[in-house]
Amino acid sequence: MKKAPFRLTPYQVQFLLIIGFVTVGYALYLRYLAIELSTVALACDAGLQTMACKARALSTVLFKNWVFGITALVIAVLNLMRPSIVLLTGGLIAAGLGIVLYNVTLSGIAIGLLILGFARPAPATA
Repeated sequence: MKKAPFRLTPYQVQFLLIIGFVTVGYALYLRYLAIELSTVALACDAGLQTMACKARALSTVLFKNWVFGITALVIAVLNLMRPSIVLLTGGLIAAGLGIVLYNVTLSGIAIGLLILGFARPAPATA
């Protein structure tokens, strides 16, 4: 008996579109208005304790240690082995953050593996 490939419903596609746009939008906000903007960088380095400075510090530590890319790659491999909407959503979030926040290599590989997950059969349901 041949198993059908993993397919998304239209509602799941809409959900993933919303999650993807929100994730990439927040990553673009962090990159261009918190990390790279010199006035914010100088204020945060001088000791300003706002949410933007805390988000800037956290994202800087995470992308310097390749956390976004490694997380995206691990989730993509898990999704390749056993495709699910939960893993696809997590991988999309991690890869979207990684692509925008300087972890392009591993996040790009993860995006490719997430796409390959659609060629795999869906897990059997009881």
